[in-house]
Amino acid sequence: MYILVINTGSSSVKFTLFDMTAPAALASGLVERIGLTGTELHYRNGKGHSHRGEVVVRDTTEAVGIITAHLTHRDYGVIQSLGEIAAVGHRVVHGGEEVNQPVIVDDEVKRIIETCFELAPLHNPFNLKGIEACEASLPGVPQVAVFDTAFHATIPRHAYLYGLPYRMVKEHRIRRYGFHGTSHKFVSAEAARFLEVPLAELKIVTCHLGNGCSITAVDGGRSVDTSMGFTPLEGVIMGTRCGDIDPAIIFFLMDHKHMGPEEVNDLLNKKSGLLGLADVGSSDLRDIMAARAKGNQQADIAVRTFCYRIKKYIGAYAAAMGGLDVIVFTAGIGENSPPVRELVCDGLGDRTRGLGITVDHAKNTAGNGKLGAIHSDESRVKVLVVPTNEEQEIANQTVDVLRARH
Repeated sequence: MYILVINTGSSSVKFTLFDMTAPAALASGLVERIGLTGTELHYRNGKGHSHRGEVVVRDTTEAVGIITAHLTHRDYGVIQSLGEIAAVGHRVVHGGEEVNQPVIVDDEVKRIIETCFELAPLHNPFNLKGIEACEASLPGVPQVAVFDTAFHATIPRHAYLYGLPYRMVKEHRIRRYGFHGTSHKFVSAEAARFLEVPLAELKIVTCHLGNGCSITAVDGGRSVDTSMGFTPLEGVIMGTRCGDIDPAIIFFLMDHKHMGPEEVNDLLNKKSGLLGLADVGSSDLRDIMAARAKGNQQADIAVRTFCYRIKKYIGAYAAAMGGLDVIVFTAGIGENSPPVRELVCDGLGDRTRGLGITVDHAKNTAGNGKLGAIHSDESRVKVLVVPTNEEQEIANQTVDVLRARH
């Protein structure tokens, strides 16, 4: 069974074609800079062929057309015809309160995606364009929407409510939704498989640390709390996002710095986080760590602040779940930064007063980019590096939807 996974952004379409009998990725890549100059296609297949080059693409529909033409190309394609594709799985960021599982796309699902435009204006409109483009290029092929917010639909009311008048929830849907759900779901299940313990028996804190970061409490396979909230701005410090702050700071900036709403929004989302704290001209942790290694004190305090916020969430979620069995580090930073993993866990090892979490330095240093344990033998809590694979999870959920139809 072949499943095509599509992730559509404002100016890009990422794709992976999976053979689910293996399972294995047969081909993947992206079309980027859609609607701009220098539009490029990046393509690689499992046979060792790869290339990149400029393409003439005006919109998402044409981008999908280029992708499908490459998948069936005589020389470097991986399937004979588009009829071999059983379904297309789409990443959709926001499903609001109406969708809590992957679904076959129909007019009602499209309506729900559209009603969430105001909740995810930078994602949902483009996710819907990707669905419509695939409907045009692959008529009759089932389109499945897999929602980032769906995994967090199990968060109880007392955890998703804000201390605002309750009518705000009903009238304006203001509540915690959470994001990165596809990643948190995938890595928590992978952790259980690696440990050979049923997921239903584990209390896990998953740390998705990339340019965007979120922490999730997974109790028995269910998300019971997560750090991102009504928007992806809430939570831990991120690449350019500030994370948790006193809301009154916004009014202070508007009153005393005469900043308008757009300026404040730009500051909090695009100029804060590691970029603003480190002040080295980059939000990339690798650049900040390089400056820190050279003695840059501002870079050092930025890294320590970043790790401290993550540590606080781990402690809070251990308390919320009434225990903790596993910590998972995933995504770009989580999978590839031993110093961050060590700083986050530092000070949590006291078995009497702490959480009994200790990292083995040698295992941690060697544990980059691959599934494995980095905790010491005496650690009460398992600490794992688990590479995320959101495309694979979308493909898995797409297959589940297809099987449920029959």
